[in-house]
Amino acid sequence: MTVTPLGIPRRLLGFTIDGTQARVPEGSTILDACRAAGKDVPTLCEGDTLRPKNACRVCVVEVEGSRTLVPACSRRAEPGMVVRSDTERVRHSRRIVLELLASSVDLSTTPRAAEWIKEYEAKPDRFGPDAARLNEEPKIDNDLYVRDYDKCILCYKCVDACGDQWQNTFAISVTGRGFDARIAVEHDAPLTDSACVYCGNCIEVCPTGALSFKSEYDRRRAGTWDESAQTRTTTVCAYCGVGCNLTLHVQDNEIVKVTSPHDNPVTHGNLCIKGRFGYQHVQNRG
Repeated sequence: MTVTPLGIPRRLLGFTIDGTQARVPEGSTILDACRAAGKDVPTLCEGDTLRPKNACRVCVVEVEGSRTLVPACSRRAEPGMVVRSDTERVRHSRRIVLELLASSVDLSTTPRAAEWIKEYEAKPDRFGPDAARLNEEPKIDNDLYVRDYDKCILCYKCVDACGDQWQNTFAISVTGRGFDARIAVEHDAPLTDSACVYCGNCIEVCPTGALSFKSEYDRRRAGTWDESAQTRTTTVCAYCGVGCNLTLHVQDNEIVKVTSPHDNPVTHGNLCIKGRFGYQHVQNRG
């Protein structure tokens, strides 16, 4: 039997989105309301298991009475609010953000990035070949996961997941300023010399593929990574009695990575090193 926590009933708030009357539970964000109304608002730094950081700004919308565009991921819906999610001002802002990101960061493994660039007619190449990029080689200093900061948009989700919002390990943070700002462990040391406990919760929340399983990275480099050929099976971790749910991603009869359902009341998408990476014994064929 599945037990669904109902929580305390919340009153509904009435407001307007793009000229249409809408109602959402009290405490909902504008993004929640937009999604409930079927509006496709792009997001990158927003995560359903983390508090909003307001870093990427691709989800901005117009709110009547507000001088500036507001981030839909964190602004709470209010009674009588008038929201416009697809005006020319909104589209212009999103287009600029996408151009700035795509001109300086590799978005090739960012879900829907190419779709949004086309939808908002963004032209990242208008900044020319001299647009500043990190041009860093991927950091491969362990057998579990790879850090490819050429794909990092500094959304802070990995920092939050490693820090006080989930793991409380505080192994990673932001170092440097301006364009030199980047994610790093203490003293920019190899991951193996850091406080990292290899839970992989940073990989779970990374929106761009800057952090990825070593197995995924190797298959992508070899050209054999194919998500359309992968099956997903959710099961229960067998290592201890907590009851964490694992979603096994299987390709060519091999587990290629492990995630966890974000709506699971036990894990909320988080795992430990054993649940996230301890699956090789299942497919040892020696």
